[in-house]
Amino acid sequence: MEISEHIDALRREGVLLADAAARTDLAAPVPTCPDWRLGDLVRHVGQVHRWAAAYPSQRLDAVLDEAGAQAVIGPDPSDAALLDWFREGHAALVTTLSEAPADLECWSFLPAPSPLAFWARRQAHETAVHRFDADAAAGSPGPAVDPAFALDGIDELLRGFMARGRAKVHCDGPRTVRIRATDGPGSWRLTVSREPLAVTTEESPEPADLTITGPAHELYLLLWNRLTVEQAERQAQTGPVELSGDRGLLDLWRDGAAIR
Repeated sequence: MEISEHIDALRREGVLLADAAARTDLAAPVPTCPDWRLGDLVRHVGQVHRWAAAYPSQRLDAVLDEAGAQAVIGPDPSDAALLDWFREGHAALVTTLSEAPADLECWSFLPAPSPLAFWARRQAHETAVHRFDADAAAGSPGPAVDPAFALDGIDELLRGFMARGRAKVHCDGPRTVRIRATDGPGSWRLTVSREPLAVTTEESPEPADLTITGPAHELYLLLWNRLTVEQAERQAQTGPVELSGDRGLLDLWRDGAAIR
């Protein structure tokens, strides 16, 4: 996806998140994040937006320490001011990324064509996944993201976060998982063992121990641990989610594929 497309998605998803929060009690539980209330979710995303905006806006070349992060995030707003505070930070992040030069140099933490491409992509998916959390708190699944964006988010998760060597998805293995989208050109093969998770997009004639197929939107939320298989099957708008093989590998994923 182009940087401009990620920024457009960030803009859209942030507005949808704020709208979901505005029609819901901030004390409402977040089913997809059991330890949080809706107010906790909105604060978290608002803090991430301010933290993320600091790197391109200030051309920071190293990760902020705790004191530096707190300085750019600023004081914690009251519940009464929370949504205005969130919208302000979201708009500032969108503006920062929209106005940043293509040759921007700053710190980032996943492979990307450029730091600007990294931050636009990361914040688009950060906001989209948490928008789904806000909709869950509001009691509605909300609108689906389009297949191209969902496939991009799956790729960031699998070949970005999960391939960093910090994922806790392990087994005695090796065991393999094939993930295929039914509404776009997305296919990934995961090899789970005691070693760091290996991810490739190359097709293999060898059958996988588990194959997961379905629409990109449902796979996106399933792999980000926002839907169970049963929920994905019920909510699929463009086709079924199907599992073939060892479903225990999906349980292994759910237990170990948390993003911190």
